Amino acid sequence: MIRAGRQHLVRTLADLAAQQGVGIDRYAHLKPYAAEGFPAPVNSKGSRTRLYDGEQVDAYLLGKPVPPLPGPEVEDDGDLLDRRECAALLGVAPNSWDIYKRDPALTKARVEAGGVEHWPRRAVKAFQAARPGRDAAATRGGRPTRTGDQVPRDQVPALTAELLDADPTISAATVTERLGVHRDTAQQALTRLRADRIADHIAAHPTLTPPEAAAQLGYPAGQVRRATARAETVLRARHIAPYLDDVAAALHRAGWTTEQAAPDVQFPGDDRVVAALVLDGDQAPAPAVVWDERYGWRTAASRRHPITKGAVPPSEGGGVRYLSGGITPPPGDVVAALTTPDGNS
Repeated sequence: MIRAGRQHLVRTLADLAAQQGVGIDRYAHLKPYAAEGFPAPVNSKGSRTRLYDGEQVDAYLLGKPVPPLPGPEVEDDGDLLDRRECAALLGVAPNSWDIYKRDPALTKARVEAGGVEHWPRRAVKAFQAARPGRDAAATRGGRPTRTGDQVPRDQVPALTAELLDADPTISAATVTERLGVHRDTAQQALTRLRADRIADHIAAHPTLTPPEAAAQLGYPAGQVRRATARAETVLRARHIAPYLDDVAAALHRAGWTTEQAAPDVQFPGDDRVVAALVLDGDQAPAPAVVWDERYGWRTAASRRHPITKGAVPPSEGGGVRYLSGGITPPPGDVVAALTTPDGNS
């Protein structure tokens, strides 16, 4: 967590590289932050982006004693928590927090530090106090008391998460009855929530298989076939995420994206990983690029809909071409391939 009043001291790896006068690629290769005695990141373990306390880093680089930060048992309502820490405070999975954070009060309270979303501890505690929790399953006439006749689509994931928190064995039929949504909507919400939580559980217990993780979470075997399959896809997506981020960074350095952002990852059919990155720079060689775990990189003709529907990949032509180099070519090779007409580097 970022301790209260220390947001201005937060530094990213890019900041540390600049402080040492080297590029981020060189810095990441040398990994000086892995040396014994180097201050630990201030964000939660497993976070994709490393954040450090600048005062601690400066002391280390000057050979001075590294000043300690307050221990985790010392709480301040002004502490800034990342998604994993917010989820831990609520006692839910991180992917549940990704749904809860859409609450207007949490959206308003959100701050960015080092490009990473954080929330003040006081805001998370206020949300926790107001959160209906198990009372979300209480209904009037078969539906939650606050939902009226029909739950808006954007509220379905959060409300379904609360129902699943209260009863891991809940069925799509029960969600349909409680929320007044279509059966397909309820089934999709349950599948995605269970898949994310199964993936989270496996990340914490790597020896488990998806069915074993589902069983430990209390999910009935007869209800989670699609969820366990999707969980495997989610795990593959998490494994490939650092590579996709590296490619996105390379495309940004080439000037083809105005902001460095993580690719949009999707799971078509729940069984494959596909990611898209819009190239909005003035000199970009294509409207967007798409990565498919089956075929590698290709260009896309549309910024608005770079990922086409259906299992069959689009044919070359009309702005679509497949880049050579295999499934995971080095980021520099992707950049080079995009600058050559035939897609070869």
